[in-house]
Amino acid sequence: MAKITYVHLSGAVTVIDVPPNNSVMRGAVLNGVDGIVGECGGGAMCGTCHVYVDESCGVALPPMRDVEDELLYGTASPRRANSRLSCQLKADELEGLVVHLPEKQV
Repeated sequence: MAKITYVHLSGAVTVIDVPPNNSVMRGAVLNGVDGIVGECGGGAMCGTCHVYVDESCGVALPPMRDVEDELLYGTASPRRANSRLSCQLKADELEGLVVHLPEKQV
């Protein structure tokens, strides 16, 4: 399991041990993290699992695929340099990852 930290807009923190073979998005949805919608179920088709990666956590992320890059231009909250779709981040490769939830997803 990978320990992933979700930081809510209010500053509240939720830490989840995400089971193997799950994305950061799936871990949030399975554990009722408010702020991750994941309407498409993780298919990189909707952009409702947008997060801001806390770059100070020191976790190396996989390269962004073109489809993720395109979707991030249409998210409900503004895209930033540290924006990612949490459905595209495999939790078991990202132990210690910290993500900040955006103001809105839809």
